[in-house]
Amino acid sequence: MSGDTSDKVEGFAALFEQSAKSTPKQQRVAVGARIEAKIARISKDAIFVDLDAKRQAWIDPIELQGPDGAVTVQVGETLVAHVVEVDGRSGTVKLGRSLGKATDVSSLLLAREQGIAIEGKVVGVNKGGIEVEVAGIKAFCPTSQVDLRPVTDAASFIGQTLKFRVTEVREGGRSVVLSRRQALEADAREASERVLRNLAPGQTVRGPVTGIREFGAFVDLGGVEGLVPASELSHESHLRPADVVKLGDVVEVQVKDIKPTDKGQTRITLSLKALSADPWGALSTLAPVGRVLAGTVTRTTDFGAFVRIAAGVEGLLHVSELGAREKAASRFSGGEPVLVVVKSADAKARKVSLALAPEGSAVGGAVAASRVVPGAIVKAVIEKHEAFGAFAQIEGTQGRAGRGLIPIAELGLPRNADVRKLLPEGTAVTAKVLEVGEGRMRFSVRAVREDEERANYEGYQRGTATAGKMGTLGDLFAKKLKK
Repeated sequence: MSGDTSDKVEGFAALFEQSAKSTPKQQRVAVGARIEAKIARISKDAIFVDLDAKRQAWIDPIELQGPDGAVTVQVGETLVAHVVEVDGRSGTVKLGRSLGKATDVSSLLLAREQGIAIEGKVVGVNKGGIEVEVAGIKAFCPTSQVDLRPVTDAASFIGQTLKFRVTEVREGGRSVVLSRRQALEADAREASERVLRNLAPGQTVRGPVTGIREFGAFVDLGGVEGLVPASELSHESHLRPADVVKLGDVVEVQVKDIKPTDKGQTRITLSLKALSADPWGALSTLAPVGRVLAGTVTRTTDFGAFVRIAAGVEGLLHVSELGAREKAASRFSGGEPVLVVVKSADAKARKVSLALAPEGSAVGGAVAASRVVPGAIVKAVIEKHEAFGAFAQIEGTQGRAGRGLIPIAELGLPRNADVRKLLPEGTAVTAKVLEVGEGRMRFSVRAVREDEERANYEGYQRGTATAGKMGTLGDLFAKKLKK
């Protein structure tokens, strides 16, 4: 041992004496023995476990560190390790995940029997594997056992000191076969078990992104992977996983669910968006009703176009807000900017209804509700014919707020007349508003004509009555002479 190690061991011995003064000599613990013990204390230089009521053992913290360098265990957890050294003078017991460097054939046999990893230095490559120096001899590790994934360049491992499991020791140690893959798999299983023991729904954890697919992103939680589904990556529903995260990004996520699978594995579902503010909570500020907003078309459907009006908030521009015969796909394309007016907003239902902003509108401006009232006379243009009438759009308006139906009986045409021929699409008409309501406005061309005829008749009647009260022309002339 070096002077540093000796000082450390002596310090540990003093700590042991402090916690177990005047204790009789305990049963000896043999090198290679597998130990399961609870962690009693964690310090900068060592992690202590209780072997029994009187004795403790220690392990170097570096053996229990995660990828970020932080210790991955806590006081009270059960540690599984092997005895790698027993100091005869102080009685201190050192534990480890591996035996370290094997010193002779007997240590190789012990490592094989106990399933303990050993350290070996890669010194060469041959056909079918790599050559590893252990216990002063050359051992062999097949290519299939070098890593968890297929190895394409075995020479890249030359010069590295790695951990291996001993699988075979024959001919008195002249033939030794190793497996690094088994050592890695054991470490992964232990890390996975440790993470799962401490993981619970609602927790916030950190880890690097290890894979990106169309359905989500995988995050390494320190030995076990969790999936962030595409729907949990962002409040922006139209974004793809690759638009939100990149390979290697270290992200902070919330554990949503932990469930066993039919294959005996554990499925961990994570959420990235759960840790960011939900924009729908500020909907009244983001999308005030009656205001003009600048939006971007994200996608079109048969029933309208979805428009992004804020980060994570989309509204629907229903096809009824377009021309009577227009389709959203023919009017808009993805990514196209558009000015819209918020008609209604429901944060609880996560729905926003939009309409096209009137021409000349400015972002942030207010658009007053339609002032069309029953009885008003309007100019409108025939947009679409139906068996039961014709739809017309009030001039200067867009969408359903200014669109109404002129029933067949209100078109003012003779019975069985060819409506499409007499009033083709695009024809301007003057109509009277009979009824007003969202999606149920009705006009009448016939009523305008009837009103005009009635007004003319009433005017004629008034004129006739006035003439009767004034007398004849001769009477009026006689009155003038008398004056």
